[in-house]
Amino acid sequence: MLKIRLQRVGRKHEPSFRVVLTDSKNSTKSGRFKEILGSYNPRKSDDSLNKERIQYWLSQGASPTDTIYNLLVKHQIIKGKKINVSAISKKAPVSTPNEDSSGGAVSEEASQNSSDTKETQSNENGTIESVVEEKTV
Repeated sequence: MLKIRLQRVGRKHEPSFRVVLTDSKNSTKSGRFKEILGSYNPRKSDDSLNKERIQYWLSQGASPTDTIYNLLVKHQIIKGKKINVSAISKKAPVSTPNEDSSGGAVSEEASQNSSDTKETQSNENGTIESVVEEKTV
């Protein structure tokens, strides 16, 4: 599967990128690419994209990465809304404190020992009151 992605070519603390067409299995740092489709400098508004070749490869089934997709929308090469790239979380989901370290369910004794349950209710004035209910076991 072909992808259109960024390949970093800048110096330390001075990023600049090539827009390249590569196989999705190739690493971005491998240097392997089929074609250079342009360049992108995030510090300056110095972007040069080969519009005809990008449209050709998109018609052939190449898929752009999210950042390239946003760049193509910005330069009006393709139409659509930008994708929120920063909202994607790469962290693993945090386990709840009720689970064991072995991943099992909570024991019945631990769930029955919780004698107080707190609930919050809003008043007509907008103040919050806490209501405590006691459970007898």
